[in-house]
Amino acid sequence: MLEALIEPLQYGFMQRSLVIAILVGLLCAVVGSYLMVQRLALLGDAISHSVLPGLAIAFMLGGNIFIGAFIAGVISTMVITWIRTRSPIKEDAAMGIVFSAFFALGVTLITLIQKDNKIDLNHFLFGNILGVTIDEVRDTAIISAIVLIVIILLYKELLFYTFDPLGAQAAGLPVNRLNFGLMLLIALTIVASMKAVGVILVLSLLITPGATAYLLVKRLNEVMILGAGIGVFASISGMYLSYFYNLPSGPAIVLVVSGLFLLALLFSPKHGVLIPTSNQKDRPIT
Repeated sequence: MLEALIEPLQYGFMQRSLVIAILVGLLCAVVGSYLMVQRLALLGDAISHSVLPGLAIAFMLGGNIFIGAFIAGVISTMVITWIRTRSPIKEDAAMGIVFSAFFALGVTLITLIQKDNKIDLNHFLFGNILGVTIDEVRDTAIISAIVLIVIILLYKELLFYTFDPLGAQAAGLPVNRLNFGLMLLIALTIVASMKAVGVILVLSLLITPGATAYLLVKRLNEVMILGAGIGVFASISGMYLSYFYNLPSGPAIVLVVSGLFLLALLFSPKHGVLIPTSNQKDRPIT
């Protein structure tokens, strides 16, 4: 058993992949907890799909594709906010319009690039964690550190804003800045996760660990901590499954975290579908 765990670690690509997997599993779970609590899962989906044209344009111009993806993600959030505030269109509809338009543009640009360049950019859709480089590990570590430090420093403000936006505004907190800042953190998290699971599957890592933890604990800080543990465990387990069974890494990670959610949904002491109703209690997350 121990030999099986150690065997993949003799390869440099697996060492780099596991580092990325741990960072992404931790980061997505922490940031995604806010999305789940605010019922804004579609926002994560919108931003993740909206980064595609940015990375495609950056590639065409010979720039850093991660910077291009981040800029596109920020622009998409600004467009969503502009549509929501300047028209009677609801936020969920604005998200659907923006992410579908940006995603279609990104796919079109990638198709045009592939006509002139024999290069596969599709791994940005589904992830290519086994191909990460040292520089990408460094970039992901830097992004993860920045996002986690910001969340720690602004935890109380984000907590207040998350559960009571009107109260936070009445208390004098800059709610618009907090909202935009949270969107920036989501965009950074998605950019950091592109190589691991791709822009299509990243929503699963953003939402599922937090949702799993939510079925087991009730406070936001507990959801974040347990969700981070679930995200890291799922990422490492998915990498080992990928190695030993020759499976695509990103989907393997998502399948593991989805399986953990299913177990929690069925057997959670307070909310499990298969647990007697007398043992279950409804409670708000705090």
